[in-house]
Amino acid sequence: MSKNVTNKKILIVDDDPYILMSLDFLMKKNKFEVFVARNGNEALEQIKTNQPDLILLDIMMPDVDGYEICIKVKSDNKTKDIIIVFMSAKTRDTDIQKGLDLGAALYITKPFSTRDLLEKVIGLLS
Repeated sequence: MSKNVTNKKILIVDDDPYILMSLDFLMKKNKFEVFVARNGNEALEQIKTNQPDLILLDIMMPDVDGYEICIKVKSDNKTKDIIIVFMSAKTRDTDIQKGLDLGAALYITKPFSTRDLLEKVIGLLS
């Protein structure tokens, strides 16, 4: 693929097992080191343990929502440089603006093309 993105760490956070599985497969196939979390608390644990380079983050989850995770990541000096990409079914302009205002590099609405997402991730990590 692109130069210098192999072995970058990506954390995929989503409570939809299908999305987790397909993105996990896609990112590993493209030589990323992948971690997954099924909810906000797992995500916060993974962020602490694995210090990902980029987080693919769902917003609507059963415990801690994606906005809250983004706030925690961006307000901590150890994690503030992690790139956050929201993936959400929330498509209103206000939701998208909120995500970007909180520090996300990108806000992708569901459903999305995995190929487009991959290209955007590679672009952000290059």
